[in-house]
Amino acid sequence: MFNLVGLGGTFDHLHEGHKLLIKTALEVSHHIVIGLATEQLLKNKKYASKLEDYSMRKKTLENYINTFADLDRVNIVELNEPYGPPIREEKYEGIVVSQETYATAIKINELREEKGFVPLIIVVIPIVKDKNNKKINSTEIRKQKT
Repeated sequence: MFNLVGLGGTFDHLHEGHKLLIKTALEVSHHIVIGLATEQLLKNKKYASKLEDYSMRKKTLENYINTFADLDRVNIVELNEPYGPPIREEKYEGIVVSQETYATAIKINELREEKGFVPLIIVVIPIVKDKNNKKINSTEIRKQKT
């Protein structure tokens, strides 16, 4: 069990993929830091007009986590750039990512190594699919709301 892992994302229209990411992080670590993307980072997202605002996404995360874990184990921080606190703070031991964001975890480890930090253990969750075997993702959810 890790003491601290990070994970990050938009967490827009919280779905089963997000939930698996969060649950996995809390299963492998005593404490987690969730980098929650700010509007500044998301301005070029597809269907950006349908994005939930930062405060709503944060509250939704807190409400969800509170249903099965102690919120004292979780720190939600603003994510204003793609890589977040693990490239600046040595204390992180791991990172939880989806298969889609694995390349970002590799880049984070490269940046950590440049600073003399120990690389993070990367925990990868599978892609979550719906009953029609289609990948669940926030972009599709936003598209359906247009």
